[in-house]
Amino acid sequence: MIPTIPVHFEYRTGLRRSFLLAARLSFTWNAQGMHTEQWSQPIPMEMFTADDGCPAFRATVQLDDSQVGWAFDWGVAVSTAERADIWGVVAEVNSAASTERFRSFTLQQGGQTEQYFLTHCRRLGANKLVRDGQPDAIRFACWAPNAQAVELVIGGRNSGYISSQGEGVLASYTMHRGADGVWETQAADAAALAAYTGFNHQPYMYRITREDGSVAYRTDLYSRCQIGGGGKNPEAPRQGEAPWDGTRADLDGSKSCSVVIDPERVCEVFDEGVWPETRWLSEEEFWRDEYRADRPLPSRLDDLVIYELHVDGLGLGRVSVGTLQDAIDFLPYLRDLGVNTVQLMPMAEFQDRAGWGYSTSHYFAIEYAGGGRDKFKHLVRECHRNGIAVILDVVYNHYTFDADRAEWAYDSSLHENNIYYWYEGRAGDYPQPEGGYVDNGSSGWAPRYSAEMVRRMFTSSAAALLSEFHFDGFRVDLTQAIHRDNVRHADGRSVPDANVFGQKLLREWSNTLRLIRPNVFLIAEDHTGWRAVFQPTEQGGLGFDATWYADYYHHLIGDAQNDPSRARLIRLAGYGGDEPLHMRWFADTLAASADSRIVYHESHDEAGNAEGSARTIVVAVNGAALLGDTRRYAEARVHFAAGMTLTAPGTPMFFMGEEVGASLPYRYDDFRAGRESREDFVALRAGAGANLFRFYADLIRLRLAHPALRARNCEIVHTSDDNRMFAFRRRSSGDDMLVIGSLSNWAFRGGYRFQDTRIADGQWREVFNSDAATYGGTDLRNGGPIASIGGVITVNIPANCLIVLQRQ
Repeated sequence: MIPTIPVHFEYRTGLRRSFLLAARLSFTWNAQGMHTEQWSQPIPMEMFTADDGCPAFRATVQLDDSQVGWAFDWGVAVSTAERADIWGVVAEVNSAASTERFRSFTLQQGGQTEQYFLTHCRRLGANKLVRDGQPDAIRFACWAPNAQAVELVIGGRNSGYISSQGEGVLASYTMHRGADGVWETQAADAAALAAYTGFNHQPYMYRITREDGSVAYRTDLYSRCQIGGGGKNPEAPRQGEAPWDGTRADLDGSKSCSVVIDPERVCEVFDEGVWPETRWLSEEEFWRDEYRADRPLPSRLDDLVIYELHVDGLGLGRVSVGTLQDAIDFLPYLRDLGVNTVQLMPMAEFQDRAGWGYSTSHYFAIEYAGGGRDKFKHLVRECHRNGIAVILDVVYNHYTFDADRAEWAYDSSLHENNIYYWYEGRAGDYPQPEGGYVDNGSSGWAPRYSAEMVRRMFTSSAAALLSEFHFDGFRVDLTQAIHRDNVRHADGRSVPDANVFGQKLLREWSNTLRLIRPNVFLIAEDHTGWRAVFQPTEQGGLGFDATWYADYYHHLIGDAQNDPSRARLIRLAGYGGDEPLHMRWFADTLAASADSRIVYHESHDEAGNAEGSARTIVVAVNGAALLGDTRRYAEARVHFAAGMTLTAPGTPMFFMGEEVGASLPYRYDDFRAGRESREDFVALRAGAGANLFRFYADLIRLRLAHPALRARNCEIVHTSDDNRMFAFRRRSSGDDMLVIGSLSNWAFRGGYRFQDTRIADGQWREVFNSDAATYGGTDLRNGGPIASIGGVITVNIPANCLIVLQRQ
């Protein structure tokens, strides 16, 4: 009998929800440098519950002991309810030269266990430890590959703070080093830690002895909660700022302690009024009535109408910063408006109390000041009950600006060993050590994408948000900074490997999320024009569904750059003259939006934050006071801009407040400085913005009611730069629409003649006219059927308008 060595294989999901039906193991080997491409016959794997309490699969293979020292590659194919035999290893080989996805090991004498973690959601952080079938213990784990030693330290609930000198530590526990530089608490302490913390908001940190012997106190980057509802950093107060008052409510969550919570339960009520809370539901109980049959969620990208929402901006006329309660209170307004998707600006824990969220410190935690993780789940559930999908903005191109207690120098004082940041060479290579860091066009230095553990933090956090919070999709901030624009800080020289590993991150990220939920919406803010961004990963792409289409914005509005190579229709029309406009340029851009694009006439970046930009209604009259006829002209041009977006073949999106003519500039610096830039949209709807709100609501409902307006086809049938007019045809499944847009300051009351063989003969009926009296217009309409013969149709066209005709 040939002696054999057992090798145990485990495929761990790290996600409590069971979404995999089966798994099969395959492997191949490399003997004495001779690698075989022949994979073994798939071996069925047994499903079991791992010690993290999550579904997993395992199998044991007996290998010939003569193969000791041989290198083996292995992987797992999995099946879900939607698809069978999908390759379940999403992490690529950690080499710039390879996109292959498998794990490797060398056979050892005496046997071994090989594990693959789909996510690190339950591998790192503070998680339940299941022993003898009971989740009665807790395990803490953090990644610190350069550390000499790591200890878990426990803080107090009242202050929520441990200083950099260790003040506030109530207890400490030794951690031991395991595989991949991961440190874990001792098994013998697991039960005691569970009893101590109770999974009930116990503050903690890690005391890390770095490679040079210095001691650093660091938060848990896998923390699901950072305590602190204020903006104070006790050790670095701002000039003129009152000192920290000693309570958790006054702390900046990015500087405070991490907190032990139970991710498998949710607060029963939105605000119990006590902390820690006492009324809990299981995840299953909480999400049980999440959906309503009479308010279905959109399931296709083409069906989305996206409302970009900044929760902090919902002060609704108050000085205070908006909260998740404000967002829930805002849902009836959004239902009346008719949008079916909200895209939330980043909500992961970020620096300071007020801001836009693009300075993320902890990717698994929800900004505590706005309400935290449980209140966020209440918001998502209420959105779904109202038929509104939720897309979350996430940021992987840089970290928070001040990451001293988070990512920065986590386990080493050496720049080249700053594990979460990309660094080129050694610090001694540069006159200033900062020269080795990598810029990428974002607001900070690039993450170390070449470290698989760093990429796993990003992919696992998204997996946790998708699984635990039931998000419907994600929008990734400035993806070109990740995959194209990495340059050395010292001299601006390109860092090709950083770009390649950035692409690797984005593929791994999209593959992870598509495995968990195949119909998840994945959107990239990408301005490169690189088609691979929205191509499937199996075809060499990055796996997104669509990209933001900045060219559309610059041709339509054009205020942020004022680039003469762009049409800049609304900006130039806003000057009030009658000069020709580049309608053809814009028409071609609109037609191109059918190619997996998100079109928008306003986003958070261009609503006053970008230099020279302003709200659409302000640009439409070149900043003139919005009174009398000036406001009428402004709203009429807004009708054109919003009308193009909401009838385009791309997926439409607009920024909060556009629907009521919000006019104050929406600037990041105003939020940082506490200056008021919020407007009361509900009050505007009842007052000056009433006509615009009706216009938006009616046009959104028209789009959602007609397959032609949600299809990806678009035929430009007329453009006239002199007359500032263009028209395009949209059709699908027997639904045939003709959309006409005019920025002429003069009405064509006797009719405007359109001629193109692609205009079908027959009877057409006006189904939408932005000049209707209910929208504040002159009510120049097209009553009764309009005949088209030989590709010719004549239509009454009001000044500055949108008209939609439907063929009968």
